[in-house]
Formats: sequence, structure tokens, C-alpha cells
Amino acid sequence: MLYPKKYGVNPLFPQATDFNVITKDVSTGYGVLARRSFEAGELIAVITGEVVPDILQHTLQICEGKHLLDQYFTGYLLHACSPNISVDMHSMTVTALKNIPANTFLTMDYAQTEEVLYKQFPCSCGSENCRGWITGSLEMPAGALQIFAEVPELN
Repeated sequence: MLYPKKYGVNPLFPQATDFNVITKDVSTGYGVLARRSFEAGELIAVITGEVVPDILQHTLQICEGKHLLDQYFTGYLLHACSPNISVDMHSMTVTALKNIPANTFLTMDYAQTEEVLYKQFPCSCGSENCRGWITGSLEMPAGALQIFAEVPELN
């Protein structure tokens, strides 16, 4: 299990047999690498961590004024404008948006969970619909949220 025992034992928590948190490269830093394949629509993991009031570098927003600090899994999910996973902060789950082959980094769109980012940055995801600059949902240009039209929990 990637989470320490203080969070309890849940077989749906991210398992070390399924994921590695490793350095992707010098400019990107750490990322979560899938050690096995996942099918589109598959529940990848249930997540947990400390609930904190402030936006930090490795937090995901639960709601206004509440953020999940997960320094073992979700805090290291990489950004992509065409992500391969969806993170639902209401059900605290991670689901595959498309088939994910083994040895692939898990990617989410940070604007899916964040209204305002800890720090904006240039995007280098290389996807066809790359926005070029990563922001939270409230920091995006008008109309940019159309990207989430196919993510069920945002409809």
C-alpha cells in the first residue's frame, strides 16, 4: 500500500503493486506511474489524506476552503490537457478516462479539481488541445471549461 497505516487499510487505496511514484524528468519532477494496465471507466483507486484549509503545492481542492493533502499518491498526479484519469473529490475516487497501458504516467487536468492553482505554469503535455498555460478553473478564459463536457461528475 502506498498510504501509511495511519489512514487504515482499504484494498481500494493505491497499492505499490499497481503504482510507483517516481521522477519523470528534471523539469517535470515526480509522477505516478501505472505498473499495470487499466481499462477506460475502471475505478483506479480510492484516495485519502489530510484535509487542510490552504492551497498547497500538492493539494487537491475538495471544496472552497478545504483541500486534500496527499503526499503519497494524488499529490504527484501529473497534468495533461487530455488526461487519462478523472479525480472525483466528492467520492474521493480516481477513474480511468481511457485505456491506460502499463508503464504510463497518470495524468489529470488540474482545472478539474482546482478553482485557483497554487502556482500557474506553462504546459508541455503535447496534446492536440493543449491550452499552453495551466490554471485553475476560475482562472481560465471564458469557454475553456468545455473540455470537461465528457467528465460525468462535472455535468
